[in-house]
Amino acid sequence: MSDLRIALYQPDIAGNTGTILRLAACLGLGVDVIEPAGFDISDRSLKRAGMDYLAAVALTRHVTWERFEEWRQASGRRLVLASTKAATRYVDLRYRPDDVLLFGRESAGVPDHVHERADARILVPMVEGQRSINVAMSAAMIAGEALRQTGFA
Repeated sequence: MSDLRIALYQPDIAGNTGTILRLAACLGLGVDVIEPAGFDISDRSLKRAGMDYLAAVALTRHVTWERFEEWRQASGRRLVLASTKAATRYVDLRYRPDDVLLFGRESAGVPDHVHERADARILVPMVEGQRSINVAMSAAMIAGEALRQTGFA
């Protein structure tokens, strides 16, 4: 089990969250869901996407951004935000084994006050004219690079 964690800021789409939970279960990562989510956490599509992997995930729900930040700061973890507004490519960051990789809402990313709290901001480069890569795909790419650098458990 890795100390690396994936955090989802107020996720909108149950299927994406379920896919990320499945990814985390397979890679031994913890997941933090910062509420409110745009769906019931027991949503059928969340269960369908996560399948039987959901029981294997170390999932922590935080009722607000402030509660998540209290936990993160008390644990001394660095916050790495995936953002289309970032300048650093995700492959250029030097990851730490206990980083928290934060992904914003599918519909809106994260608000400015969350963006400002990030210790590092990273970007998945894309061809010109494209808006964004699916959040679950981005999470897989970034988590994979972070694990490559820090070593799989």
